[in-house]
Amino acid sequence: MRMRLISGEFKGRFINVPKSDLIRPTTDRVRETLFNLLINKIDFDNILVADIYSGSGSLGLECLSRGAAEIHFVEKNFVIYKNLEQNIASLQAEDKCKIFKMPAIKFSSMSNHLKYDLIIADPPFFKDDIYEVVKNLKANEFLNSEASIIVERSIQTKDKDISNFEKEPFKIIGDTCLYELK
Repeated sequence: MRMRLISGEFKGRFINVPKSDLIRPTTDRVRETLFNLLINKIDFDNILVADIYSGSGSLGLECLSRGAAEIHFVEKNFVIYKNLEQNIASLQAEDKCKIFKMPAIKFSSMSNHLKYDLIIADPPFFKDDIYEVVKNLKANEFLNSEASIIVERSIQTKDKDISNFEKEPFKIIGDTCLYELK
């Protein structure tokens, strides 16, 4: 399967999405809505972004296309990691991208890290380690003072998400809930 980048430098370019039950790519509709909302809150020029549970890398690569200086991807699965490497290479963006091949929990538990201007987390819809990952990101001060964590989840996990994030989704698109956490 292929996915189109929506805007910016790489607008119209395609990236590959591996066939795997382990990933659920963000649809064009959700990505377009998310970035239309973010563009009013964030100046993408020269920001540092983390794309956690990155899969094909579509969210991080969309940030790069819109002017982000550097993207740090977090992906633990070897096959998906190799596909992500190929997607980055197809855009000739190796110098602006770094992949951490590890679980999100491990990444979020690290110290001596950079501070991010935006963190996007798109875990598999029913993966509950996202709650611990968000707590770790906050506790370990991964965010700059004005930064946000954007989490994409299923409408089916909404009650549990609201309870854990202590926040309502800022946008619901079909069966997708988007949360902005500080």
